Amino acid sequence: MSVQTTEAAPRGGHRYQLDSGLERLTPAQRAERGKEARAAVPRDTHAVFDPPPDRPDPIGLLEEQAKSRVPELVPVRWGRMMVSPFTYYRGAALPMATDLASTPVSGLAVQACGDAHLSNFGIFGSAERRLVFDVNDFDETLPGPWEWDVKRLAASLDVAGRGNGFGGKDRRKIVTATVASYRQAMRGFAAMTNLDVWYAHADVAQLQAQFQAQEKKRQRKMVDKGMAQARTHDSMQEVAKLTHLVDGRPRIIADPPLIVPIADLAPEQMDSTGMETQLSDLIAKYQRTLETDRRFLLEQFEYADMARKVVGVGSVGTRCWIVLMLGRDESDPLFLQVKEADKSVLAAFAGASKYTNQGHRVVAGQRLMQASSDIFLGWERIAARLDGQQRDFYVRQLRDWKYSIAIEDLAPHGMRIYGEACGWALARAHACSGDRIAIAAYLGGSDVFDQAITEFAAAYADQNERDHQSLVDAVASGRITAEPGL
Repeated sequence: MSVQTTEAAPRGGHRYQLDSGLERLTPAQRAERGKEARAAVPRDTHAVFDPPPDRPDPIGLLEEQAKSRVPELVPVRWGRMMVSPFTYYRGAALPMATDLASTPVSGLAVQACGDAHLSNFGIFGSAERRLVFDVNDFDETLPGPWEWDVKRLAASLDVAGRGNGFGGKDRRKIVTATVASYRQAMRGFAAMTNLDVWYAHADVAQLQAQFQAQEKKRQRKMVDKGMAQARTHDSMQEVAKLTHLVDGRPRIIADPPLIVPIADLAPEQMDSTGMETQLSDLIAKYQRTLETDRRFLLEQFEYADMARKVVGVGSVGTRCWIVLMLGRDESDPLFLQVKEADKSVLAAFAGASKYTNQGHRVVAGQRLMQASSDIFLGWERIAARLDGQQRDFYVRQLRDWKYSIAIEDLAPHGMRIYGEACGWALARAHACSGDRIAIAAYLGGSDVFDQAITEFAAAYADQNERDHQSLVDAVASGRITAEPGL
């Protein structure tokens, strides 16, 4: 088995697939694959970001993407993206995927996240009820080059560092340390057995200890408080925040346009057409994608209410629902999030998914990349009653001990610690699906790759600032309409 290397992924054509048959190669042969890739695509070539003269207009790409979204919510997305270069970056996965498609790649494929910026990592509860730190957003996941994820993560740190007022020297240290963490972790995983890699997970206690040892008192208290509160972020807390009692039963509180109960969206369908029966059928259909024990658990809950809910930055405008389920009584709630899944932004450059259901694509990628996934993670396909279009969705718990560090509050040392944790988690996710031995051999023991990606990150952060300004200008000119403050 030989590796196919290329200096840049063609804009429309290469399809990436995960390696099969690695068990037929010795570790030495797999390491040789990585060395061959390094000879064909030297590590220092990753420093270059040189967009072509015909670089697609990023705002035009985002406008095209918005056409399939809920029209009245698109201005909310523009409003959130225009707040800062970092919020723009969070919503601009498609423009960056387009840019990454013309950068050098080794040809070694992994299950890529597709949107691995630093805010898409975080802490959440595992099935065993322990706190874990990992990648936590997989809307764009698809087999593709591992370098694309590393570059999106690295550039996000430079962009966020600028937003926090860090100087160039501090930003460079943060990005270099993050990439070094990825490289060193991958080299460590290359020496481990398959099972040891699979069972590896980030130690949240160690991450917390690092903050305690190196950060100022205010930031230590912030992290400690967040960790302590994470276990309270669950369905019971969401019920207290998002519902009120109507005729003795909890109902989701309207907060348009961010939260709109199903009764307010389609009042004409709530009686004669049996909308509640249709929603029960929807949940039953999704149940079939769960493991038998989780299916049995979910069957002990019944549907109570449902609402459309706006989430995130990049996802604003996609159809996202929250579903309130009740167990033995009103004190036993379960909140599910039903989120629309469209084609990955990587698909035009890395090939279509082998899964025809995009929700299945998201779930399969998440299960492959995460050390521990939500017990209610599943998918479904429905003919949406509100617009008549067939749509794919994936389902998970709305909250399950989730905690995200406030990036805007981090000092340089704190962002470095956080970046290193992200680098380790991303390497572990890639090691589970790609040829970790070949990737480690490509990366090598020196900091050549680390320095190259740091140069790329700075150049791309410059481009991101220009693109953000283009968005601001587009709003000012009336080309697009933004709804700020939501």
